[in-house]
Amino acid sequence: MEYTISQLAKLAGISTRTLRYYDEINLLKPKRINSSGYRIYGQEEVDRLQQILFFRELGVSIETILSIMNDPNFDSLKALESHLAQLMKKRSRLDNLIDSVKKTIAHEKGEMTMNNEEKFEAFKERLIEENEQKYGGEIRQKYGDDAVNGSNNKFRNMSKEDFEAFKQLAEEILDLLEKAKRTGDPASPLARELAAKHKQWLTYTWSSYSKEAHRGLVEMYVADDRFKAYYDKKGEGAAEFLRDAVIHYLEEN
Repeated sequence: MEYTISQLAKLAGISTRTLRYYDEINLLKPKRINSSGYRIYGQEEVDRLQQILFFRELGVSIETILSIMNDPNFDSLKALESHLAQLMKKRSRLDNLIDSVKKTIAHEKGEMTMNNEEKFEAFKERLIEENEQKYGGEIRQKYGDDAVNGSNNKFRNMSKEDFEAFKQLAEEILDLLEKAKRTGDPASPLARELAAKHKQWLTYTWSSYSKEAHRGLVEMYVADDRFKAYYDKKGEGAAEFLRDAVIHYLEEN
């Protein structure tokens, strides 16, 4: 069976503009162009689009999908098996989150009593799920499931006191980033303090720390537009400054 671009867009629930973009970046090319100049897609393209949408559902960036799927060693069956495993984990996280929200609603209605520890658990589950939706694909691709799952579990088991310290440290890092960036020197004392605090902040959730992983993370802050936008709220080039400060710090320590 063959589809025009409009028919495939309707079938997949996406826009024709998205399909044109996938064509432009060489992610999903049509099977052929007919005599009227219309893109025509066959079964192979339909299956490839399904894989793309699976990756997107898991939060993987277009750049990463392009790299994976254009790799000559790409195995569609292994990719599907991986998608299934990730979706099962996502369903488990969502089930936990739904259960926590239900308990919170019941508590608010006076139908049950929810202690502070349970309220805190619900909040942490929500943060984990939000982080998975925003960055899970890239982080899991870069560090692997074991590392990410270990980090999530460490976060789940964090005490309320440690969580408050974790949040406070995150705010201090942003404030210090803004001040250190004004110096223009990623090797300045302020920049070294910034990098040290960033390392400390990571140890709250990382099951194990390594310089290599720290360097890889700050490189991602620059390469990924979402991370970059978060840090660049403290001024254009803030993400790059943080990366450079951390790299200088790691080289010195």
